[in-house]
Amino acid sequence: MIKFGIIGTNWITQQFVEAAQASRLYQLSAVYSRHQETAAAFSAKNGGADTFTDLDDFFKNGVFSTVYIASPNSLHFQQAKQAINAGKHIIVEKPAFENQAEMESIQELLKQNPQIRYFEAARNIHTPNFKAIQEQVEKMPVVQGASLTYMKYSSRYDQVLAGKEPNVFSLRFGGGALQDLGVYPLYDAITLFGMPNEFNYFPEFIQTGVDGKGVAILQYAEFNVTINFGKTTNSYMTSEIYGLKDTIEIDDAGELGEVSYIDADGKRTKISQPVTENPLLPEVRDFARVINEPENVENKADYERWNALSVRVNKMMFNLRQSGKIVFYDERDN
Repeated sequence: MIKFGIIGTNWITQQFVEAAQASRLYQLSAVYSRHQETAAAFSAKNGGADTFTDLDDFFKNGVFSTVYIASPNSLHFQQAKQAINAGKHIIVEKPAFENQAEMESIQELLKQNPQIRYFEAARNIHTPNFKAIQEQVEKMPVVQGASLTYMKYSSRYDQVLAGKEPNVFSLRFGGGALQDLGVYPLYDAITLFGMPNEFNYFPEFIQTGVDGKGVAILQYAEFNVTINFGKTTNSYMTSEIYGLKDTIEIDDAGELGEVSYIDADGKRTKISQPVTENPLLPEVRDFARVINEPENVENKADYERWNALSVRVNKMMFNLRQSGKIVFYDERDN
């Protein structure tokens, strides 16, 4: 049983805890929040765990081997460093880090602490439906690009329209559409096709200064991938991966709820499985097997692949931000 602590008590943390508990592989043992009332309420809702309002105390006296970090994006780096130095495995909610300098620093720290495992919680690539997409792409003799869409209206945008600046829409906290929903289709593209040769990001800015939505174009040697994402409206457009006369159709590039293969004759075959469980369960199971058996050959290979992929996605995210001229507050001070 993996004892784990959490930093952050928002809805995604609740979903992660429920997935971890449903897997029967984890036990929540420590909750950190800046406010005792928040920590106590979260702990009580999830079976009881020690609560902390001081991060140093959390890492020193919390009884756990693994920490799940789901704080605002701009805080991930310092909290991950502190966790590694405290000897904890880290699961960092996407996007793990804001820029390449932070990622490079974490990778160096991991080399100095080879017993520690680092995971970016990019849930989509761990799902059976994503693996079905991978297998189908590998069978296609010709691939001519893709169009990937993940656009969902955020309830926090109501606050923006009311003149407020919630963390997810704040440059101060590393917010914006690219840093949130954009991570998922980027993981799709880079896992399936690798790093592009050229790239451009065309953001649409909102009043807080972040990108509310935007379009990224990844240019490969023989095709392009267009990625459409945002948090200020809803899209019901399907995503597609193009073969010669055949196509893979995806209902949603982030959720991957239903996937079909349409052959050259127009015959449609569903290749996805119904999503009937917590969508974070596949990733928590994957992380657990690596933590529990780090020297297993398959687990080592998977871990190294996920880590390398996280580095690539981090680089692509930073490059796209530069293309779109998006600079966070803490980067302006450097």
